[in-house]
Amino acid sequence: MVVGNEEGGMARRRDAWVGSAVAGTAAVVMAGLGLVTNYASASIPGWAADPWVVWPAFAVLLAGAVGLLVWGRRLDSGGSATAPLTPVDRLVGSRHGSLRRPHVERVRGRDTELTALTGMLRRPEGEVAVICGAGGLGKTTVAAQLAAQAEEDGWQVFWVRWRDPVDIAQQMTRVAVACGLPEAELEAARAGQRSLPDVVWRQLASARRWLLVLDNIDEPHALDPDGEPVAHYRGWIRPQGRGLLLITSRDTSELTWGRRARLLHLRPLASPDAGQVLLDAAARAGTPAQAQRLAERLGRLPLALQAAGSYLATPTSRFRTFERYRQALDGELGALLGAAHPDASHPDVARTVVRHTWELSLDQLATEGHVLARPLLRLLAMLAPAPVPLFLITPGLLDAATGEPATTAEVEGALAGLYRYGLLGLPEEHRPRPQPTIDDDALPAQVVLHPLVREISALALAQETAELASWHRAVAVRLTDAISEAVRAARSGWPAARLLAPHAPLLLDCTMALPDLTDVTDTVNRLADVLYDAGAYTSVHTLSRRLLDVQTRVAGSDHPDSLASRHRLGKALDGMGQYAQAADHHRQILDDRARVLGPDHPDTLTSRNNLANALYGMGQYAQAADHHRQALDDRARVLGPDHPDTLTSRNNLANALNGTGQCEQAVVLLRRTIDERARVLGPDHPHTLDSRNNLAFALHAMGQYAQAVERHRQTLADRARVLGPDHPHTLGSRHNLADALRGMGEYAEAADLYQQALTAYLRVLGPDHPNTLGSRHSLAIALADLGRHAHAADHHRQNLAIRIRNLGPDHPDTLHSRQGLEEALAGSRAPQRPMDRRPWHRTITD
Repeated sequence: MVVGNEEGGMARRRDAWVGSAVAGTAAVVMAGLGLVTNYASASIPGWAADPWVVWPAFAVLLAGAVGLLVWGRRLDSGGSATAPLTPVDRLVGSRHGSLRRPHVERVRGRDTELTALTGMLRRPEGEVAVICGAGGLGKTTVAAQLAAQAEEDGWQVFWVRWRDPVDIAQQMTRVAVACGLPEAELEAARAGQRSLPDVVWRQLASARRWLLVLDNIDEPHALDPDGEPVAHYRGWIRPQGRGLLLITSRDTSELTWGRRARLLHLRPLASPDAGQVLLDAAARAGTPAQAQRLAERLGRLPLALQAAGSYLATPTSRFRTFERYRQALDGELGALLGAAHPDASHPDVARTVVRHTWELSLDQLATEGHVLARPLLRLLAMLAPAPVPLFLITPGLLDAATGEPATTAEVEGALAGLYRYGLLGLPEEHRPRPQPTIDDDALPAQVVLHPLVREISALALAQETAELASWHRAVAVRLTDAISEAVRAARSGWPAARLLAPHAPLLLDCTMALPDLTDVTDTVNRLADVLYDAGAYTSVHTLSRRLLDVQTRVAGSDHPDSLASRHRLGKALDGMGQYAQAADHHRQILDDRARVLGPDHPDTLTSRNNLANALYGMGQYAQAADHHRQALDDRARVLGPDHPDTLTSRNNLANALNGTGQCEQAVVLLRRTIDERARVLGPDHPHTLDSRNNLAFALHAMGQYAQAVERHRQTLADRARVLGPDHPHTLGSRHNLADALRGMGEYAEAADLYQQALTAYLRVLGPDHPNTLGSRHSLAIALADLGRHAHAADHHRQNLAIRIRNLGPDHPDTLHSRQGLEEALAGSRAPQRPMDRRPWHRTITD
């Protein structure tokens, strides 16, 4: 509230008190004169009949009443100070005291923020600076570093730490007095004639070269004297003056601070800077590399780094090295960072303790009415350390876990509050945002937790909740329902399936919460199949590996369910480009299925097909063709000539024949397969599109570039429409179109398409995938065609380093990259030199 209004209220209360005193005096006088009826007795007291007693008493009482009235008027004129304000003589003589900045050691990794703040300090432009972010990110430390620099450069620095509204009024008044506020102006505010914030800011507007820090303003709504929003700039926060107002706060909302506030969101430190923080604190605890590994484990959070560094620097600590401390965190997180502090109820203590710092924000959210914020954060902490799709978080989930009813509005309010206080983030805030694609708008909304926030919140849940079974059961049931919804949605459910994949293994960890392991197995397998169709091969590999571990332990490796999971694991390895491992895997599964299920069982025939696919990926086309031919004959005999699996074997045999140079025979088989797949599966079925892609590739191999270009363009458009622009098969079509264009001499267009494919492959499959390396190799050749030999050499050099690391120095692909680099460096090569013979982008099916 405005101090001037408080003065007015106090004046009114004084008037009332003085009036009461005068009225009481008059009553006594009237009683003494016998003018007031005595309801106990109608007779007049004897002493009242004596005039020598009555009139002197009357004179004394009248003089007292007049004195009270005069004193009240003097109070109204501002003759004394109210309690919340420090007396003027003390203010003028103050040496700042608590207004001094705190001491700070060297700050690591905040150069960008400090540079921005220094610019705002030296060139004030009517903006407020707000350093914001979750607790533990070092907001106060950054502000203190700026304050130290400003003080050295001659700025007048004031540091005000939030305690309560009365204290902030006192401290701001002291700042204004230190900046030369005349006593008369302050007295006018005390008398209620002016608003104290107006008086203070009028003085700050006239002063120069000052820095005012308001630290820990985590309750902005309590800051304004009249309760107005901070963004109205009518209270203690105003973007004016010839100095800089700097605020530190956990509130990260632009709506809170207004349009004239510049928000600097703090993030965890970069890994080298975080490691250096540990080395600064405990230089003998290990190497820089070990310090960085520990820093990554701590989420690069400054508060956690400080706590770990202090622990390691203590001679009596059990763990004295970075490595031992990092290893101990897995089993002793509660003791090392999650221990409760006996004085945690004091906010200044809680801010400095990892276990409690985020509880302050949760307490504040509860005060604001968001009581679901704490259980919601606990639920999110139970999930995997990956982005959490918001469709997974429902009122029903919270109700089932906590036993308390919840509404959609309450859940959304709690999420917004957690985000505002930095306890939740968005995925794009924690990693470089990839180049947008057509599918971006279809991605479900999602949030992420800082890894340490997640671990400490999960620890707090275990400490607070005696019975966790209901929480695990609620999460398992909701995950199962969400996976079923994604599976039923087919192609449109792929984005949801990708987001659910990291969390699905929790079902295997919570098997006690669900009635039947078979149900869990079925759910995970259905999700894995959808992910494979979506091209998310790494996710399939992770799920299949986790499921296989459980199945092998429960039923053995030869159980049909275990064999099915091993089959999916091999397919995932093939999709990831790890063809040699995939071939070994499929060869073992083929033997086991033939032994357990029989040589003609459809699953056994599928394993033969997949073994051939892996051999094809390794460039062993003749062996692949032999296996595909046998699988085709067996499938036609067992399943029939029109069965989809039979058509798959015909498609894959054509690919293998093309690899051996039998292009004409491959074209004949592919034309037949396209017609039959279109009839049996439909013209837009992904397998039909695979055969169309492979036919165009075979035509390319025959030198029929124009026909190949036409077919690749149509297949690329159809795959983008059916599968999405980032599906691996769509990217393969883009690369293949570039190949055909290069064959026609359209080097510039080919180079553009190769670059598009390479960029997408890096994002979707990663830098080491064979398709990524194939696109970079082809891009390098196209750049050399255009005379851009230096750029071509850079790409060959990158490929060479990766292939040496992954394949060895003598692998044919490594030698191919070395040859390409040598030719690019020489700046010349034969114009028709053959491209890499590895058919990276012909599609095979299982």
